[in-house]
Amino acid sequence: MSDKDPEDDRDEPAATGGSERTIQADELFAGKREVWIELEGVRYRLRITRRGKLILQK
Repeated sequence: MSDKDPEDDRDEPAATGGSERTIQADELFAGKREVWIELEGVRYRLRITRRGKLILQK
């Protein structure tokens, strides 16, 4: 029996290849500096800093 949680694989790319999705930041942010992302009822704020870095906050 493995101690590994099957949900741990969520962060790894799919082995089928070509299934990853890329979204350009310009499309995602649409001229704004932050967007809200909801996952399983929890809201996260993704924002662009003055130095052009991305910060994700719960």
